[in-house]
Amino acid sequence: MAINIQTPNGEITLTNEVIATIVGAAVTDNYGVVGMVSKHFFRDNLTEILKKENYSKGVLISQDGDNVTVDIHIVVSYGTKISVICQNIQQAVKYNVEQLLGFELSFVNVHVQGVTID
Repeated sequence: MAINIQTPNGEITLTNEVIATIVGAAVTDNYGVVGMVSKHFFRDNLTEILKKENYSKGVLISQDGDNVTVDIHIVVSYGTKISVICQNIQQAVKYNVEQLLGFELSFVNVHVQGVTID
């Protein structure tokens, strides 16, 4: 699925990989985030932290009319305040998507899939 934006000059189509890369960069720049994991973390029984080229596995993008929702799956570091990390991620993702891609996100849902001890 891709996000379609209608402009006076035509239509812009953004693939999930493009959006996931921007979202992933915003997420991993936050303090306390160890990395992103697969959205099927428990089903696949994977403990692998995703690399930059695989961010689309940890980001789920859905569009319902004009509403765009992003679901992010992360692992955080032990000893950090998870609620603050999640709020920072939500703000950073909303800002980066709005500034770089030119559309607003309705919701940014952060799913903490695990905690690691450094």
